[in-house]
Amino acid sequence: MNEGLKIGITCYPSLGGSGVVATELGKLLAERGHQVHFITHNIPFRLGSSFQKNIHYHEVEVNDYYVFRYPPYDLSLASKMAQVANLQQLDLLHVHYAVPHAVCAYLAKQMAHPDLKVVTTLHGTDITVLAQDESLKDMIRFAINKSDAVTAVSKDLIRETRELLDIERPIDLTYNFVDKRVYYPRDCSQLRSEFAYPFEKIMMHISNFRPVKRVSDVVDVFARVQEKVASRLVFVGEGPDMPKVQCKIREMGLEDRVHFLGKQDEIAQVISLADCLLLPSEKESFGLVALEAMACGVPTIGSEAGGIPELVTHGETGFLAPIGETETMAEYAIQLLSQPMLAQKMREACLHRARHVFCNDLIAREYEKIYYRVLGKEVEVPKPVC
Repeated sequence: MNEGLKIGITCYPSLGGSGVVATELGKLLAERGHQVHFITHNIPFRLGSSFQKNIHYHEVEVNDYYVFRYPPYDLSLASKMAQVANLQQLDLLHVHYAVPHAVCAYLAKQMAHPDLKVVTTLHGTDITVLAQDESLKDMIRFAINKSDAVTAVSKDLIRETRELLDIERPIDLTYNFVDKRVYYPRDCSQLRSEFAYPFEKIMMHISNFRPVKRVSDVVDVFARVQEKVASRLVFVGEGPDMPKVQCKIREMGLEDRVHFLGKQDEIAQVISLADCLLLPSEKESFGLVALEAMACGVPTIGSEAGGIPELVTHGETGFLAPIGETETMAEYAIQLLSQPMLAQKMREACLHRARHVFCNDLIAREYEKIYYRVLGKEVEVPKPVC
């Protein structure tokens, strides 16, 4: 392997799919011999506090000057990016989300050394939500066009970016991934007994409980399924729609069949409890939780929204239905949960697809190829065995 690169990574460090992917990518790149510098306002939660070779953390501190009505985080971030780029002689900044991170990276590039490159990864919200705001469109378009390379996590997100912002420049498709050393089927036989009897099935939903996740649809699907198949429903996560969902469950008399686990860190262990994942979202640029489930051998019953059909193969690794068609989703779930041979076949297909299409080493290699391309370096990146 050639001498490693010096890479700055900026993401939202708190809970969220983009922060998870950015942090896990940084850890993989560090393992592959690159120097990785996280430039964020907090330590990314997946990074942890223990020492890790080739990984450095640079905190963005915001000064609350009285002349500013609000603390100028964006300016502090851009300044910190430039400072780290100069001191560490970074080759590139890889930023996750166009606004504000790509805009800050562009400003940092003007202040830092002239060879610094900017790679921007679009995860969804910056396009599906922020780009809908006319006051932000020009800024997002500017950030994308000024980046040295742009990647997106699904074909659907690339399509939406081009349509909303009239973007013509190349956008690289780089799917999200999971680390196969972390996400694999766990033995949950003892833990499972705390949530369901041996003859019962477990359906699961994991999200931030925002309206876009259509969590009420999860309850509707489960209500139909439990009439035909002995089953339990497990909710993981927290968010604004939680009270409404809890109220609906009480009204339907399902309290004794539903469990709320709140936020959980050991997602692979939790997902391994399930017989299927429910993901009826109305918007989902990729659907990382469905990939996490797939890697643990758990099929997804979901909606035909955004990038989900690129991840879940209908009839092979799960079932998909139009957004809001809870009756159809329930029929698919009943079919899956009542046919052991079908469930086993889908389980095996899930494991194969997760390990060969969304392999962590494969996606890390794709990013490395992009890095070397923008730097004008001809480096052969070995293809991994997934």
